[in-house]
Amino acid sequence: MQRTFEITRTSRKMLSQFLEKHTLEELNAIPEGFSNNLIWNIAHIIVVQQMLVYKLSDLPMKISDEMVEKYKKGTKPEHKATQAEVDEIKALLTETIDQTETDFNNRVFKSYQEYPTSTGFTLKNAEDAMAFNYFHEGLHIGVMMGIRKFL
Repeated sequence: MQRTFEITRTSRKMLSQFLEKHTLEELNAIPEGFSNNLIWNIAHIIVVQQMLVYKLSDLPMKISDEMVEKYKKGTKPEHKATQAEVDEIKALLTETIDQTETDFNNRVFKSYQEYPTSTGFTLKNAEDAMAFNYFHEGLHIGVMMGIRKFL
């Protein structure tokens, strides 16, 4: 699991750089041809990791229900994120992974509700969820690189 967390932290550093290098207006912009924006992708990544690892393990997620409702699979940006929301999302990028690693080290993930992903891979435990998660994050970073070209 050590390598999984190293890869995830690398991904999260890249995501944090998007937050640092773009204005609030740019983070909220939805370029023509896209259905979402930079900040939605980043928050979505956090929400999906929490749902795949914690919710499917029947454990409380480290994010609010409101955040889940705004950024879960199947949603799209319905509002402009405020600077306070951006700051919270930035903090959650590292806090959620730090807590997940602590929880893995403390062996809190005991049960898991199997989940077939839309890519055809079935997650059978929290370890599978974390491995799949960095694939998911990579997909969204690719989308974000595309969005960035049009800002």
